[in-house]
Amino acid sequence: MRRRESIQEALDRSLVERRDFLRFCGGLMVAAPFGLPLTSGKSVEAIAAAIGAAKRPSVIWLHFQDCTGCSETLLRTSQPDLEKLLFDVISLDYHETLMAASGHQAEQALRDAMQHNRGEYVCVVEGSIPTKDRGQYMKLAGRPAMEVLADVAENAAAVIAIGSCASWGGVPSSGPNPTGAVGADALLSNKPIINIPGCPPNPYTFLAVVLQYATAGTLPALDALKRPLFAFDRLIHDHCPRRAHFDAGRFARQFGDDGHRKGWCL
Repeated sequence: MRRRESIQEALDRSLVERRDFLRFCGGLMVAAPFGLPLTSGKSVEAIAAAIGAAKRPSVIWLHFQDCTGCSETLLRTSQPDLEKLLFDVISLDYHETLMAASGHQAEQALRDAMQHNRGEYVCVVEGSIPTKDRGQYMKLAGRPAMEVLADVAENAAAVIAIGSCASWGGVPSSGPNPTGAVGADALLSNKPIINIPGCPPNPYTFLAVVLQYATAGTLPALDALKRPLFAFDRLIHDHCPRRAHFDAGRFARQFGDDGHRKGWCL
C-alpha cells in the first residue's frame, strides 16, 4: 500500500494560503462533526491541526443514473473557493467526469485506486442504480451498474450516497420506474452507508463526513434515514430570518409584490 500524504503536505505543495485553509475549517458544516464551538480562533486552529495531520482520504466516485448535478455543486462551492482546496483535501482517485483518463485507462485507474487503498477508501455514489432485467439498462465497461457498485463497495471503508437519486432513487425511480432504479442502500447491506440527499445536496456536508472519517476514523451519527445528524437534525424553517412573518401570518403572494419587498414569508 502506497504512502498517502497528509492534507497539510498537499496544501503546502499546492501553495494554498493558511488563511484560506482556516476559513475552510471554520465553515459551519466542516466544523460541526468535530464538536468544537467556533467562538474563538483557537477552536478553528484545533480543527485545522486535526485536518492537516490526517492522511488525504482516497475517494472513488461512481456515476450511475444521474445528471452530474451533485458533482457540479461540489465544484461550484465558494466561501472558500474549493477549486483548489478540493483536490488537496481529498484524493479524488476516480471520477468519470473530472478525470483525464477514459476507456481502458479509466478502468485501470479504478482498479489501482481500489488495490492501493483497499479497506480505506470512501466510495461515493452519485445517481440511482437500475436493477430491472438484471441491470441491463446501464453498463460500465460492459458490466451492469449494480455489479460495479457491489465490486467497489466490497472493499470500501464506507459508502456515501450523494444526492436524492443515490439516497433513495430520486427522479429516475419515479413511476412507472421502467429501469427499476433504486438508491445505494437498497443494494448494500454489509457496509456503513451515509445518505446526503438533496437536488443538489450541500457539498460541505459531504466534505465534513469525509474529513471526520479521515481525522478520526469514525462516521457521524445518523438519523433514521441514514443522514448525518449534524446537518439534518433541524429544519431550515426553524432558523429562517422570515420566521417572525410566518408566525404572524404575513406572506408574500407573488414575487415582487408589497409583501415580498417587505421581507415577508415566501
